[in-house]
Amino acid sequence: MFEIDRIIRNALQEDIGLGDITTRATVTAGTIARAELVAKEDFVLAGLDVAQQVFAILDPAVAFEKLREDGQPVRRGEVFAWLKGDARALLQGERVALNLLQRMCGIATLTAQFVAAVEGSGAIIVDTRKTTPGLRVLEKYAVRTGGGRNHRTSLYDGVLIKENHSMAAGGIAIAIERARQVAPHTLKIEVETRDLAEVDEAVKAGADIILLDNMDLETLTAAVDLIESRALTEASGGVNLDTVAEIAATGVNFISVGALTHSFRAVDISMLFR
Repeated sequence: MFEIDRIIRNALQEDIGLGDITTRATVTAGTIARAELVAKEDFVLAGLDVAQQVFAILDPAVAFEKLREDGQPVRRGEVFAWLKGDARALLQGERVALNLLQRMCGIATLTAQFVAAVEGSGAIIVDTRKTTPGLRVLEKYAVRTGGGRNHRTSLYDGVLIKENHSMAAGGIAIAIERARQVAPHTLKIEVETRDLAEVDEAVKAGADIILLDNMDLETLTAAVDLIESRALTEASGGVNLDTVAEIAATGVNFISVGALTHSFRAVDISMLFR
């Protein structure tokens, strides 16, 4: 919660700065207003507690009534929350609350579409570290809300040996061996591979998870067969809603989708005074 509060306070400071000139000039202090959050399109809800916290920081007396919960579908035209309180606080928090909420709902909605596309295959949709700087905790929460899973949160909570790590170490096998010497026994070691030769090297070196990067469907299928359940498999690269079902059909365990947090579209939500 501390990290989320920090994000919100930074956003409010950025937006309000030395003061909201328009609101101070036009709205009398002490004016009480009631507002509603309205969906302008269909989406999966994510971040409603974050939006509520924006107004709570500005004025703890603002009442916030949730009519839907995160993870639930919201339909176009639906009112999914009510607010009541000091009009100045509502106006000053409106843009920050909507910015965060619209982004999080966009991520959750896109994630849900990917999850639906692979339903029944056994493949799990996961995110990446390709998040908006400073907003990772919110964006990864939105992925979970949409039915996906989080990959590692940051560099500190997972070993993922990428192409450049292997190159700098002198090869995949050497990199895995060095990582095994340092990583605790509770931490899995994942390594990125680009072709079947590297897949074979990773399997023989004892990788726990093998990332199959930018492989075509034929190579992905061959890689899964080569690994033979000796390691978990993750497909990455070239993943979109048109290709994800075919990728899932190759038998991979995970499909990482950077687009969940770098190419989503923020949904359309309005806050209207009543």
